[in-house]
Amino acid sequence: MEVKIEEGWKNHLSEEFEKPYFRALTQKVRQDYADPTVRVYPPGKEIFAAFDASPFDATKVVIIGQDPYHGPGQANGLCFSVAPGVMMPPSLVNIFKEVSADTGAPMPADGDLSRWARQGVLLLNSSLTVREHAPKSHSGIGWETFTDAAVNALASEKMGLVFMLWGSDAIRKGAKIDREKHLVLTSPHPSPLSAYRGFFGNRHFSKANEYLVAHGKTPIVW
Repeated sequence: MEVKIEEGWKNHLSEEFEKPYFRALTQKVRQDYADPTVRVYPPGKEIFAAFDASPFDATKVVIIGQDPYHGPGQANGLCFSVAPGVMMPPSLVNIFKEVSADTGAPMPADGDLSRWARQGVLLLNSSLTVREHAPKSHSGIGWETFTDAAVNALASEKMGLVFMLWGSDAIRKGAKIDREKHLVLTSPHPSPLSAYRGFFGNRHFSKANEYLVAHGKTPIVW
């Protein structure tokens, strides 16, 4: 099965593409994208955008989201990110508030996080597709198994990564990561429902950079 994805990731995930669950997943997703009565996000060509934007060998930080934004024009394949000109969702606004409070960086003009991805930040959703206005509609169809394999490949084959896990779903996804090999940062989710329970003030962005510098890596310009 041919999947268009960055070459380094393709090398590490090629076995997944041949497994029965991935074949069934592909069939289900293709059916939904082809159904004229259903809208699915992100655009088909951006399903694997997170991997293409942060090649396997260049990845230094991993941020895990739940599933893509389900409103028109929002999802672009990178978790929490929206394209320039698209109104920032509340969770993303809260992320930038914490970045500003933590590092002193000003609020950006837009919510395009590709600038993070280009520095080696993998912005990975647990599910890579979603139906319009139906959060978690593509959960449980195989995406989680695939993205688990991506996280496990990074955690097992690289050293000195930073994993930022916000909310219970992301924290569960990182449960098997070796804390001796990597820095695993956890906190509540940045959504308005939970940001004040510990996302604000988590200082994950400065902690990540301190760890990267200590391990001889270039810090992220958040």
